[in-house]
Amino acid sequence: MFTGIVEELGEVVALERGGGASARLAVRGPVVTAGAAAGDSIAVNGVCLTVTGLSGDVFTADVMKETLDRSSLGALEPGSPVNLERAVPAGGRLGGHIVQGHVDGVGTVLSREPGDNWEIVRFSLPPALSRYVVEKGSIAVDGVSLTVVEAAGDSFTVSLIPTTLELTTLGRKRPGDPVNLEVDVIAKYVERLLERTRA
Repeated sequence: MFTGIVEELGEVVALERGGGASARLAVRGPVVTAGAAAGDSIAVNGVCLTVTGLSGDVFTADVMKETLDRSSLGALEPGSPVNLERAVPAGGRLGGHIVQGHVDGVGTVLSREPGDNWEIVRFSLPPALSRYVVEKGSIAVDGVSLTVVEAAGDSFTVSLIPTTLELTTLGRKRPGDPVNLEVDVIAKYVERLLERTRA
């Protein structure tokens, strides 16, 4: 489990495509690799990946076709910045919200509106996810825990503070860029339970 509080901005070293539409991703991240071991979980732009190898401050992870199909990881290239977060330890501080690292869909940046000390960013929202996104609710965008400002049927906005703009990829995204979206898992479980109750 993750919290959506990005620990560092890492850098893609390599993305090697496999024969069966899978890939091997190598990422540099001095903070998240400190004390890391094979088998540990690290979220890369909100996608939970398992560490398969370590070399200094670079870790590798295998990325399956399902993950490439459901996320924006396949669009990464050497030099791409990525948001990195280690799994939260039992008893650790839950600074953001419950984030599983299981991406629900991909949206795109629609617009950016600078403010005095913040920036309002609008993202597209896949239709299948719109029922889980509510005003003042939580959503993870590229692994960053954010509060929804406005929720429309096909889009939503968030307000980004200077720290988020500086220390995550969201400060660098431009209109048209893809982002990974993970909606609040609690909303999905509640919906499922209510469906079974009505059946």
